[in-house]
Amino acid sequence: MSSSRDQERLAALVEPAHTAVLTMELQRGVVGPGAALPALVEQVEEAGTVRHAAMVCDAARNVGSRVVHCTAVSRPDGAGAVVNSRIFAVGEKLREAQGFAANEIGRDGSLIVEELGPDPRDIEVARLSGMTPFTSTSLDQILRNLGVRTVVVTGVSVNLGVFGMCLGALDLGYQVVLVRDAVTGVPVEYAEAVIDNSLALISTVTTAAELCTVWAG
Repeated sequence: MSSSRDQERLAALVEPAHTAVLTMELQRGVVGPGAALPALVEQVEEAGTVRHAAMVCDAARNVGSRVVHCTAVSRPDGAGAVVNSRIFAVGEKLREAQGFAANEIGRDGSLIVEELGPDPRDIEVARLSGMTPFTSTSLDQILRNLGVRTVVVTGVSVNLGVFGMCLGALDLGYQVVLVRDAVTGVPVEYAEAVIDNSLALISTVTTAAELCTVWAG
């Protein structure tokens, strides 16, 4: 349980007028059936990652904070992306096997999971290439135009995308709040170690319940 001082500090960090919740790749083609990484899908389900992220998104909307969905999408012809890593090769292998990418534009897999919306108040920032949401997208400019100074991080995975989101936000001068039970990775022991030994050094780590309680107060 956080101390009252911790709760006061968290409340100051996530003042609704200058805070946005970011979801990282909580899409049907990433954490739903048919995704390229079944082990990640299983861990998301077991940990309740989507449920906790949905709690945070609902609480943010209720207090007037913006929710921004950072998604990864693919053109039917794959143009604009490059297979320059093992993780991207996994997705390309699936594309070749089934004839389309799990997150292909226009297909169900490119959409955010149903628990998160769609909600007309939310913003989606999609990227065609790369691993992290701040690189070569309009995410930073959108957040600055909204007056955002603190980002609340949710989504997958701690191994790569969430880590990159946190580092990108840090380097751009944002305060970073990481919702521990609204992110996950595989294996879970590794993800927990990354949070404890790396992400906790560059972010304020909280839980969905703690954050929602602060906003409700």
